[in-house]
Amino acid sequence: MAFVLRQLAKPTLQRNLLVSTSSLRYAAKDAASKAPAAIAPSMTNPQQQLIVSDSCLKRLREICLDGSFLRITVEGGGCSGFQYKFDLDTKMNEDDLQFGEEKAKVVIDTISLDYCSGATIDYHSELIRAGFRMVANPQAEMGCSCGSSFAIKL
Repeated sequence: MAFVLRQLAKPTLQRNLLVSTSSLRYAAKDAASKAPAAIAPSMTNPQQQLIVSDSCLKRLREICLDGSFLRITVEGGGCSGFQYKFDLDTKMNEDDLQFGEEKAKVVIDTISLDYCSGATIDYHSELIRAGFRMVANPQAEMGCSCGSSFAIKL
């Protein structure tokens, strides 16, 4: 019952975006060993930030040649209550915040940032899969083994 109450306590976002397929189990070790590459405070709350890893910036420079950027959204769902969604986009919204560099931007809306402020955006590549992932999220209490969903701390 507590799990259901946690889900209802935060607003649900509805967007049709691509799911990250990385593992949180290895992500915490990777994030701890990497220094943050770019940190930018949000306009609404200077305490809210995202850290963009060097590997994420490098990959974005390779794939965002047409002015696109990585959009991150948090929505209700997944096996732990909330899930990260990653997509390439070209249209900014009023409530979007930017992190990273001009040619390697990460964009997130203010509501989604509330769920992952202080986390690191990383790009991880291994033989079986590669993709963007959210690691070391201080707002998450626990996550699923696939790394795409998490439960929020109350």
